[in-house]
Amino acid sequence: MSNTPMAASPLTRAVLEIDEYVSGLGWDQPARLFALVDTARLRADQPSLADRLGLQDEPESSGLTPIEQDEIPTDQALDEFLGTIAWPDAVVGCALVVERLMLPPSAEAQVPQGLNEAKLAQWVAEHPDRQEVRMTVAVLRDGARDSALRLREKDSATDVLTGSDLVPGLAQALSATFEE
Repeated sequence: MSNTPMAASPLTRAVLEIDEYVSGLGWDQPARLFALVDTARLRADQPSLADRLGLQDEPESSGLTPIEQDEIPTDQALDEFLGTIAWPDAVVGCALVVERLMLPPSAEAQVPQGLNEAKLAQWVAEHPDRQEVRMTVAVLRDGARDSALRLREKDSATDVLTGSDLVPGLAQALSATFEE
């Protein structure tokens, strides 16, 4: 997972590493949650784990190490699940990867009124302009955030869009997992 640009911030590199890892698993994947830990601290506090993760040879300034967490329950709404998370102090951030269907802004005027959540999801799934997108969103305890978006129809590392405010609602939900 080392094809990420070295000029990027540690958080951006972590987001792109996670995007690259999940990309290798293919599409139609469940949501995935990652803890982000300081790599230097991990090497110092947990040398055997760092060795198993192949981090002993990483440069000292390598930044953040993503560690995938257990599967996210599929029988619970994602926002409800995120509300149950409490991170230990060693976790400096977290990231979530989800796949969703998105519509262009021009489709907003076409949305039929009065649809419940299930009917709206069906309408979006059947819309001819829908796009399948994989969103990787990460936040740090200090409030920093970054994200990567990958369209299924442009499934290439060179076509991944990055930015701090691409998925603000999801970033806010992840930030809330660090609130006391």
